[in-house]
Parts: sequence; C-alpha cells; structure tokens
Amino acid sequence: MTVSRTICLGFLAVIFVGTGLLMLPFSTATGEWNSLVTAVFTSTSAVCVTGLSVVDVGKFYSFWGQLFIMILVQVGGLGYMTATTVLLLVLGKRLGLREKIAVQQSLDVQGLSGLAGLLQSIIATTLLFELTGVILLMTVFLPQFHDRPLFALWQSIFHSVNAFNNAGFGLFSDNLVQYVNNPIVNFTITGLIIFGGIGYQVIMELYCWARDRTRRNPRRSSFSLNFRVAVSTTIALLLVGTIAFLATEFRNPNTLGALSLPSKIMAAWFQSVSPRTAGFNTIDITKMTTAGLFITIAFMFIGSSPGGTGGGIKTTTLRILLDCTKAVLQGKEVVLSSQRQIPVALILKAVSVLIGSIATVITATILIALTDPELNFINILFEVVSAFATVGLTAFGTGNLSVAGQLLIVVVMYIGRVGILLLMSALLGDPKPSFVNYPEENLLVG
Repeated sequence: MTVSRTICLGFLAVIFVGTGLLMLPFSTATGEWNSLVTAVFTSTSAVCVTGLSVVDVGKFYSFWGQLFIMILVQVGGLGYMTATTVLLLVLGKRLGLREKIAVQQSLDVQGLSGLAGLLQSIIATTLLFELTGVILLMTVFLPQFHDRPLFALWQSIFHSVNAFNNAGFGLFSDNLVQYVNNPIVNFTITGLIIFGGIGYQVIMELYCWARDRTRRNPRRSSFSLNFRVAVSTTIALLLVGTIAFLATEFRNPNTLGALSLPSKIMAAWFQSVSPRTAGFNTIDITKMTTAGLFITIAFMFIGSSPGGTGGGIKTTTLRILLDCTKAVLQGKEVVLSSQRQIPVALILKAVSVLIGSIATVITATILIALTDPELNFINILFEVVSAFATVGLTAFGTGNLSVAGQLLIVVVMYIGRVGILLLMSALLGDPKPSFVNYPEENLLVG
C-alpha cells in the first residue's frame, strides 16, 4: 500500500460513502430512493469538485442531500489526505512519517517540516474566504428572498463553499444566469474562484508580504518562483480570456449581444474566470458560438494552479512548457523562468502531465462518441475536458448522456481529481532505481 494508492483509494472511499448518503430517501426532494447511477455521478462530481450533474440539484435533492453534496465538495476541495489529517489532529493524534509524506504529495509541497502548521493555515484560510463570501452573497440573496431568510442564508453558504472549492454546483436552475448584471454576485464568485484555485502557498506568501509591509518590517521578503509564475500566468490568462470572450460573443444575441457594454465586460470576465475549473456560468453555455466553446475548452484544459482546489494541467505546467519552447527558439540548452533555471525533473514532469492529459481526453472522447453517436464532436470534447479539468460546465446538458456515457464521465472526473501521474503511480507502483546507463544518440525531431 504505497502513498499514491492510499490517496487514490481514499478518494474512492469518500465517493462510496457519498453515494450511500445520496441514495437515501431523505436526500431526495420526493422522499424516494435515488438511483445508483445518479448518486454515483453526483458523489463523484462533488468529491472531485467538478459540478457536473445529471439532475437539477436545487430541485432534485432535499436540504439534506444538498448538505451532503456541500460536505463532499469541502472534503474534495481540501483533499482526502488533508481532511483526514486535520481530523487526526483534532482528535489529538500525532502525524507519522507515512501521513506526512501523503500530505506532502497531495498538497504538492516541498519538505516534511511544518505540515501541521500548514494544515491549520489551510483550514483558517478556507473558513475566512468562505465566510467572507457568505456575508457578501447575503447582501444579494437576503433582499431577494426576504420572506425566507434561512433559505437566503443556505443559498449564500452553498454557493460560497462551491465557489472557493472551484465546484460548479448551483441551486438555481439557470445556475447564475439571472445574476449576469449583478456586480456583487459576479465579483464575489469570481474572487472566491481565483483565490481558491491559485493555491494556498500563494495566498500565504501574499499574506506574509502584506503583513510585513503593514508592520513596516525592515526584512524584505522576496516572492518564490512558484508565486511569481502562478500569479503572472493567472493574470495573463484572465486578461486574454476576457478579451477573447468579448471578441467571440460580443454580437451573439443569445449570450453577450443583448447586454449593455459594462455587463458584457463583466460577463466576459466571469466566463474568463469560471472555466478555470469552477463551473459557474452567467450566460447560456449551450448557445455560445463554436469559437467561444473552443476557447472555453482551452481554458478548462489549462486549469488552476498547483496546491489550489481546481484541476487541469495547471498554470505552472503551461508556463514550463512555454519556457521550454522559448529556450529552443533562442538556442539555449537550459530552461529559464523569471531568471531561475528550471530543473530537468520538473520539465519531464510537465511533459508527462501534458501527454497523459491529452491521452485521457482523446480516449474518453472516442469512447463517448461510440456510446452517444448522436452528439456533436465539439460538445463531446467540451464535456470530457470539463470533467477531466474538474470544471462542471456543459454545452448540452450532462443528463442527456447515456448511462454508459455518464459512467465514462465519472471515470474521467476521478482521473482528473487525483491526477494522471498519481493514478499511474498507484497502478504501477513505485519506480525501481536503475543502475544501467545507456549511450546517448541523436534523432530527428520536428
């Protein structure tokens, strides 16, 4: 039982428990037993912080069912090992070496020291952002549902937790389309998505920098390479995405065309943020242009940053691959990023993540094209990438998939959440060291 197998089986165990809870009669609005496929799909989507659903969550599930979904989203966003370790710390247990290594791999951090303090910081950060989101959303939902204050509070809690954990579950039938002109909802949800997906290490570095500046601490803190790469790449993607969605959907009467210019910019900004593994939408995704859908697919595939609650190949992977291309074009033999040399091991890992992700998406797309031949290629590709990157957006309605197609999406969501490299390590076992060095030889490339 290796560490990677522990993490993968841990996620399966949480999915199994969630499936059992969502099948119970009091979890559905009708009081009847839920079907196995629907329960498995919803539980997997929640634990993998995806947000895809084959039913209308707000109408199909009762309060208890929605509460179970939110808890599964929270556990999935924190990560199985993080949630389990926090529970052990609360019970007064000490972390052994195995638990520390598992947490280190699940959080993708270096070193084993200070993990308990890091976990406490993660929990505190999560609660702070989610509570802030609840308060801001209450300013909108409470006046709207003034006759049902508890309902307004629940809407605020549910959407805040889902936004920060980059899950796209919504309790409204149209997701957030009715709030396309509401700046509080738009910027609160996008703010939670960005901070949830950018990674806890980045947030803590930013906090330490702000603290030192506020206290006028003479010690000058420098940001790590991970911070600079994650923040700069995220900002660039958000700006490029906003401009791209404005350009492709500006005159589309079914999406941005009927909105005022400020609302168009705000909606384009929302759609630039949300495909980065969140899954909320303020425009009708099913009526987007083909160009808009393809841009969304590209942004979904890239995803969020390491250590965050989102999926995709990650911003740092994209940056390393771009820096590799830049180094080749400049005739350099080393890869540089922000005046730092990238280790060969990280380059190999980035290439492996890209190849494994592309292979997963291609395989799943082919299989769903066989199980649901009536669907368009762009819609199938959109659904598969949305599942793999744990986004939650759909271009035709996930409930329209066949049972076989839905089960394939379940597998893709699971692979996307645990990570393709971690899953392969769990299946193949830990690599064995090789004591043989082979001769080097060139070959034609490109």
